[in-house]
Amino acid sequence: MEQKKRAPQTHYLVTEEYLMTRSAALHFPAKQFNGMLPSKDSVYGMVIDMPMDPRTVATLVVYINGAANLYFNNGGSYTGASQRYQSLVQASRLLVINGTRILPEAKKTKQLSMPLGQPHNIFLLTRNGIYEKQVMPTEVSQESKDVQSVYFLYQQVMRELRSAQLKDRAAAQAQK
Repeated sequence: MEQKKRAPQTHYLVTEEYLMTRSAALHFPAKQFNGMLPSKDSVYGMVIDMPMDPRTVATLVVYINGAANLYFNNGGSYTGASQRYQSLVQASRLLVINGTRILPEAKKTKQLSMPLGQPHNIFLLTRNGIYEKQVMPTEVSQESKDVQSVYFLYQQVMRELRSAQLKDRAAAQAQK
């Protein structure tokens, strides 16, 4: 009988600043977006924990207004790009709007744990509570079309953040 190879369970070292920022993102109040939410089950924000390597977790935080920020367990962050780049706002809004599609596959939770190992933790913020869906990147092709779409959309937000970061870096170099 063949044994399936399992990824090691990893506990990520985190800074206090990261934990506070992640908690604030997970508990950001829906009232900020009242005019944008058709129902109590509408997703108004997503917090996605993505293990990058055995020591690094990136947490993507996006809201329905297009805000998108990236935080790292070591205390690093990239924030504020949505104020400068419309393509990032569009990608973020599209992701959050489509997040509602995976609510039926997510579980309502009060456990807002960090990932263990490689799965991405997707937290969906609604006025009706927080829902969680775990996605294993290597097995995303076996997920529903809705989960695959959301996975693709948050990868797109990550690409837009990277592009914004490179543009910011180039602008800073040009000013030197």
